[in-house]
Amino acid sequence: MKTLISSTLGAALLFCASQSAAQDRFADVSISVTPLNGSAYMLQGAGGNIGVSAGDDGVLIIDDQFAPLAPKISAALGDIATDTPSYVINTHYHGDHTGSNAFFHDNKGATIFAHENVRIRLANDDSIDKAALPVVTFEDGIKIHFNDETLTVFHLANGHTDGDSVVWFEEANVLHTGDLFFNERFPYIDLGAGGTVEGYIKAVETLLGKIDGKTKIIPGHGPLANKADYENFLAMIKATKTWVEEQKAAGLSVDQAVEKGLPEQYAKWDWSFITEEKWIKTLYK
Repeated sequence: MKTLISSTLGAALLFCASQSAAQDRFADVSISVTPLNGSAYMLQGAGGNIGVSAGDDGVLIIDDQFAPLAPKISAALGDIATDTPSYVINTHYHGDHTGSNAFFHDNKGATIFAHENVRIRLANDDSIDKAALPVVTFEDGIKIHFNDETLTVFHLANGHTDGDSVVWFEEANVLHTGDLFFNERFPYIDLGAGGTVEGYIKAVETLLGKIDGKTKIIPGHGPLANKADYENFLAMIKATKTWVEEQKAAGLSVDQAVEKGLPEQYAKWDWSFITEEKWIKTLYK
């Protein structure tokens, strides 16, 4: 009995410690607000960038970062219009984009939209609160008419994951790409969740064909961008993919390619989550 009590107490203390650590991790994070065009705004904090439509019809948000940041995100929305969004759109299932779903559903009454595969993946994760699950799902896309804007949400298959969606503010000429764009850094392609390098490239090419030089792009990560930034990102992916193919053709193993390293001009794309090593290994698979 003492052993059981001790084990239970230990698990409880470990859980509390992990919760405290998570809170501490985000304690100094602030949420910045950038007005764009029309009803559109961009919020940045920690995790994926948030898109916002705010106006007479209310507030809609695209992605919602990590759960501990929910009160700060809500406060930032209140500074724009109201802290009670009517709708949340998830661009994919990763926790840095869906972490506050349950908060906005339970505390603000928000309806959550996402691709069908987002709901499936979240529902299959025992750690996810049921309140975080999208209640409106789609296969190809959906249009939302809100704040005098047409928000076109459409799915692009097997790029970052198997459930990626982007949101196009048609009148405002603003595009939220989700993680189909990591501005100024190597992308993360979740190969274990249906993402593919080829699909990622195809998705970016598709999106570049829909925008113009005046489009404001909210990337999944990184600063606000434009078409030229997105073109540079695609050029980097294609060039480094070609480099890896050349190393393979020369008989180099993945470890040998990592040791050799990419040409110097790509060093600036390295970042904490996807280092040059991780990017080379992604391209080798």
